Amino acid sequence: MFGPVLNREATVVPKRPKTYLGRGVYVLVLFLLLCTGYLVLDGSRSLLTTSDSARFGGWMFALLSPLQLLVLCSLAAVGAASSVAQEKDRRTLILLLMTRLSGFEVVVGKLAASLLGPLSMLICALPLFLVLPLMGGVSPEQVLSVFLVTAATIVLAGSIGSVVGLWREKTFQAIALTVLLLLMYIAVGELVSLSGLFPETVNLALSPPRALFAAASPLAALSNETAIGIGLFVLVSVLSSAVILGFGIAKVRVWNPSREVRLKAPAPETSEEAESVLEPASWKVRQAKSVWKNPILWREICTWAYGRKVVVIRVAFALLFLLIAGAIYFQVQSGVAMEPAGRVGRALPAATLPLAILGVVSLVLVNALAVNAVTGERDGLALDLLLVTDISPSEFVFGKLIGVLYVAKEMILLPLALVIYMAATGVMTIENATYVFVGAIILYVFVTMLGIHSGLNYVAGRTATLASLGTVFFLCVGIAICMTIMVSFRGAFQLQLAPFLVMILGGGAALFASLGWRNPSSAIFVASFFLPLITFYAITQFLLQTDHLFVVFPLVVGYGFTTAAMMIPALSEFDVSLEKDRGTAEDSA
Repeated sequence: MFGPVLNREATVVPKRPKTYLGRGVYVLVLFLLLCTGYLVLDGSRSLLTTSDSARFGGWMFALLSPLQLLVLCSLAAVGAASSVAQEKDRRTLILLLMTRLSGFEVVVGKLAASLLGPLSMLICALPLFLVLPLMGGVSPEQVLSVFLVTAATIVLAGSIGSVVGLWREKTFQAIALTVLLLLMYIAVGELVSLSGLFPETVNLALSPPRALFAAASPLAALSNETAIGIGLFVLVSVLSSAVILGFGIAKVRVWNPSREVRLKAPAPETSEEAESVLEPASWKVRQAKSVWKNPILWREICTWAYGRKVVVIRVAFALLFLLIAGAIYFQVQSGVAMEPAGRVGRALPAATLPLAILGVVSLVLVNALAVNAVTGERDGLALDLLLVTDISPSEFVFGKLIGVLYVAKEMILLPLALVIYMAATGVMTIENATYVFVGAIILYVFVTMLGIHSGLNYVAGRTATLASLGTVFFLCVGIAICMTIMVSFRGAFQLQLAPFLVMILGGGAALFASLGWRNPSSAIFVASFFLPLITFYAITQFLLQTDHLFVVFPLVVGYGFTTAAMMIPALSEFDVSLEKDRGTAEDSA
């Protein structure tokens, strides 16, 4: 129905063991979260009564539903964008467009192939979610409504990622624009809802989070307005996906040949033509550029290494910054900045949530830029040439590291500017602002080195991108889930330690699989299993409202050690690759 692109993917995917591994790990993680919540709640109160069991089922359903939406939609959007971008980086998309395949078969086929994974994971999780109605507090209609909203959002996110990937030239541009467009779409829906100008059905139709929470609400089946709003959301999402895909189908052969095909003058056939070509057309000679001692760093800073359209990413991020800064300014002026923020209670004031969202987006974009800094060289067949030059390992690694931080300077400085504003207005003390600055710098260096490490260890650019972004996503979401479970169940920390140790061990194994499976080392092994434990300790200290130095210091040590554990193998591996032939030549001389 969708052409040979989908047929090939549907034939090849079932033969890959990692397909079943990914589905199994996803369902296992959801099951472990369910067991963790049960052990935490059972440690603080008994679940012998029907009301306690129903309350537990409702709590876990409210926790797992948005988590599933966030994970699968992120996977669909980033996976679709990176899949198309990888085709463009390898110069295979233009070959695909030169065939007899129609634009529909190319665009929709690539999208459907990218959505096979997220949609199959959604279906695999359905039996686990249907267990919750057996505990009470959740009806099967709620589960089906949540899955319908999630499926519609997955299709919409994948459509945006696929079309943006066809539009933009570089992998980083495609991923960054996809993330920013999705965030702006959610922000517009929230602004429409907060304006109060439209009925509730329209608000639900334009906001995926509101539609999901409405579908998960026990009152959804009793309210016709909520049911109509959920139906409108699904309809709007499907129609929006169709419009976006239609635009991509119409433009796919307009965007890509003009960007990938570069016409060159024919080679001279006679000596007279060669002499005329060699003769300068003008007496003016272009002055040669002065390259720095580290050519990698010079290229990252002084050239458009990631394309000229990276300015669009900066403008989009600046718009997101202005939106979040406006929200924080409104909270400060209205006096609600220090009010408790949802379930997290007094540990997180309301003004810190927009800042946290901007910080997470900034970390994701910096990480995507870092991994693309290496995969772009590999896909462009330039990495092999660099390996046979006189560039030292430190020049390559530190050149990429500093260069990425420089290119992403707007994405780093703008969130820090908000921290300064919050400290100036009294929302945050000077001491805590200093701690935030130190922690943010460590995290930015960590995600940058993580991207470079993944780019060097994975041959396929799409695999490296998903592994790197997945690690950042795992850390951020893991922290949010841990804090939510701790505060929601309000049990004693000594009772929560035992079930959380299971999550810590599982997180350490997943982190080691991402960081050190292809290039293991004892330092990465230690860092992989101690980083979740250190993060858990920092979270407990933060929620206990102790001195925030006990929060920042473990994070600085843990993430700093992990950064060094990734950097040293990168330097040693490059030292072997670069110095091997050189050393042989010197010995023979």
